Amino acid sequence: MVEKPTLPDGLIAVVKRDCPTCVLVAPVLDELSEGGMELTVYSQDDPSFPGGRAGVVDDTDLAVSWHHDIETVPTLLRVDGGVETDRIVGWSRSQWQAFTSMEGLGAELPEQRPGCGSLSVDPSLSDTLMVRFGGSKLSGRRIELAALEDEFEAAFDRGWTDGLPVVPPTEGRVMRMLEGTTRAPDEPVAVIPPHLGEVSVEQVAVNAVMAGCKPEYLPVVLAAVEAACTDGFNMHGLLATTYFSGPVIVVNGPIAERIGMNSAGNVLGQGNRANMTIGRALQLVIRNLGGGRPGEIDMAALGSPSKLGLCFAEREHDSPFEPLAVSRGLAPGTDAVTLFAGHGPTAVADQLSRGPESLARSMAASLRGEMNTKLAMGFDAMLVVGAEHGRIFREAGWDRPRLQAALDELLTLDGDEMVRGAGGVDEGLPLAFAGSKVPKFRPGGLHIVHAGGDAGLFSAILGGWVAGPKGSEPTTLEIKK
Repeated sequence: MVEKPTLPDGLIAVVKRDCPTCVLVAPVLDELSEGGMELTVYSQDDPSFPGGRAGVVDDTDLAVSWHHDIETVPTLLRVDGGVETDRIVGWSRSQWQAFTSMEGLGAELPEQRPGCGSLSVDPSLSDTLMVRFGGSKLSGRRIELAALEDEFEAAFDRGWTDGLPVVPPTEGRVMRMLEGTTRAPDEPVAVIPPHLGEVSVEQVAVNAVMAGCKPEYLPVVLAAVEAACTDGFNMHGLLATTYFSGPVIVVNGPIAERIGMNSAGNVLGQGNRANMTIGRALQLVIRNLGGGRPGEIDMAALGSPSKLGLCFAEREHDSPFEPLAVSRGLAPGTDAVTLFAGHGPTAVADQLSRGPESLARSMAASLRGEMNTKLAMGFDAMLVVGAEHGRIFREAGWDRPRLQAALDELLTLDGDEMVRGAGGVDEGLPLAFAGSKVPKFRPGGLHIVHAGGDAGLFSAILGGWVAGPKGSEPTTLEIKK
């Protein structure tokens, strides 16, 4: 870590040769020196520029520019007792004259010209400068690659990926990711199954970098990791099963819009960085820190896209329902994640129903086939009500409890049709259920959310894994500020 350089008293100009405005004001800097001003010039890219009478200090290492937050050149500072008291950026004749109290300064120049970006905020340099001057906060092991080793292929060779390329987690990128949270890098987040090692904020940040997250996504990733590692969600069991499911993340609250999550068109598909990378980050944490790799602990026979990462925001602004997190006990307006052990989607297409009763019957008919029409009560499901279907319920005044009650009634099934052998199908419920009524889902086992685009009378079913104490309970956690 390089200590913050102290600036000399007087006027300080920060410039670079590769800036037309800096070249334009070079004669003005000479005027200031000739006028008796105490002027020191720091040059970012050429120690010989701008020359003239003012003393030029080499800042090609950008230490002065980085430590003194120079974002634009030229920047003119006033320093008194080693402390900056004022600054202006770019060129404005009237501002420079007022700043220096020199009438007629730059009389031959245009009235105004914008400045250029400082090299100290150049995206190609910012991570390196942060590490060099800010000092590393990281405790993780550094891995050096050979000079000719391709960093993307190295990640594949070392087993760090989910089958897609990952972003190399350089020290600078990880430090930038950590700016997305006020939590300390070494703060424990959770004990990650199946290896049951404690992981820190820093370790989660590394995997968030690899997944392609932005720093502002990190609080959502951290909450998702915490939720996945609860006993109720049972991530170890979800890994070990041969079934299809993986963690599905539903995000509620203002944070979804703030970080640019998608709750509308193609909501369960590709195209939105936040949706895609948050879900992927959770899976990389489970894989790389917990050891949940396919063919080892992850025993899925077929798997599903939710094992790569399935994350979306609920469409709250015109929903007929209160937000999912609110229905699960959190206060309105709370930023939250809900994790559901699921897979899919399965389409629910109903283009003709215009009343809530007909649409509910149509949805129930599709839900009956979830997992198998002959099986019931063991598996949860999530019904993603599309926007046009949601409009039908909203205009009819149906909220979530009303739809839930209707679906529960419609999905109370005849046990005679469900038992083994009925309909010529050996699969089914034990014969003891003959002559009874059987609910398709356990009480509270059908979870309803609102999401999707404005066009298309469609909804979707995300099938679930084994429900309850022997399987997975949907888990809702507030996202920490």
